[in-house]
Amino acid sequence: MEFKEMQLKPGLVEALRRVGFVSATEVQSEAIPILLQGKSIIARAKTGTGKTGAFIVPIMEMMSGSRKIEALIIVPTRELASQVSSFAQKVGSHLHIYTTTVYGGASINVQMQSLRSKPNIVVGTPGRLLDLIKHGALELEDIKYLVLDEADIMLDMGFIDDVEEIMSYTPREKQVMLFSATMPKEIVKIAERHSVPGQMTSITVGEVEDLTVSTIKHYYTVVPARLRFSALLAYIKTYSPKKAIIFARTKYQADAIHRVLVSQKYNAILMHGGLTQAMRERSLSGFRGGAQFLIATNVAARGLDIAGVTDVINFSVPEDPNVYVHRVGRSARMGKEGRAMIIAEPLEKRDLQNIMDYANVDMKKIELNLEPFKNLHLPINENGGFKRRGGGFRGQDRRNEHSRPHGSSNSNFRGNRHRRDQR
Repeated sequence: MEFKEMQLKPGLVEALRRVGFVSATEVQSEAIPILLQGKSIIARAKTGTGKTGAFIVPIMEMMSGSRKIEALIIVPTRELASQVSSFAQKVGSHLHIYTTTVYGGASINVQMQSLRSKPNIVVGTPGRLLDLIKHGALELEDIKYLVLDEADIMLDMGFIDDVEEIMSYTPREKQVMLFSATMPKEIVKIAERHSVPGQMTSITVGEVEDLTVSTIKHYYTVVPARLRFSALLAYIKTYSPKKAIIFARTKYQADAIHRVLVSQKYNAILMHGGLTQAMRERSLSGFRGGAQFLIATNVAARGLDIAGVTDVINFSVPEDPNVYVHRVGRSARMGKEGRAMIIAEPLEKRDLQNIMDYANVDMKKIELNLEPFKNLHLPINENGGFKRRGGGFRGQDRRNEHSRPHGSSNSNFRGNRHRRDQR
């Protein structure tokens, strides 16, 4: 379906055309007509299916045109906030609809000044939104449209209490738009509590059981920990990924991968929670601008939407199957084909099976020729530990960048350091 068939204002259709959007995706075709009827929505759709347009388009169609904050879009990370805002700003620039972005790691005073200009749309991360509300810089009494984007990620990152507190400052009479790849019960209950009774509609785009897009091919290889780098280089040599994101468990691991790829003359960009926001933004710009590899940790890469990613490489097996789903969603965006690869060690075979069962995917085991890469000078010891930049070795460190306490389960972990990183 084309946007001009949706009975949108001609000016909005033209604005979408100018930024390259003519035809609606499946989730847009289903969600936009529902939202234009004034209903709230819970929309479950796979990552990379065009969810941003599914809420930005109807919001801009329904806005009154007054200089008030009518729409609040809550997202889990700074990077996703920037991406959503970028799309809203591109479309809105042709319609005199103004968007402000707020997140931690940037000057709160600058953000307060931008709010004084009375934007129509505010996009922000939970921690910074609460800071601005409590400073009296952000008032939400005129909110008509409230979006929770990538809501399941906000639950995973421990933001859910902040999100509900923010929603408590908004009027009862509003449209709630909940978009997510998976739909935990906690999120659904919050959306229903803050919506007008009887006005909530639920949709699922695609098969519920199929959490990853069908155009992704899934692979894994099993090697000793000390040969992970060799396996990574062998995969790159064999499959020649055009544009790949390599996920590391820790920022130290990410640093080591980056040094190895650069030493092998690959164009690689680094992004993790140990970098400043300005550095992370430069990394994203460099990757979008043509770098072949982005080495990232989960906390830095949540919700990334980068065109042209052909491969997602997991340097080790994700400890939570849901993490795998979100990671591989960075590839095969908007119906294009992609590959997902996991480098596993023998002890991680059960974790591999858990991922295959959870995501309902069939992974193909591949054997890589490691011989050409075994004798390279790599920053690891015989146990798979990683060298520090200044010399010496750091232990293998199988924990995530912001590790959960020993003995806690995946489902119950709510990382407080995740929250501080995104404020």
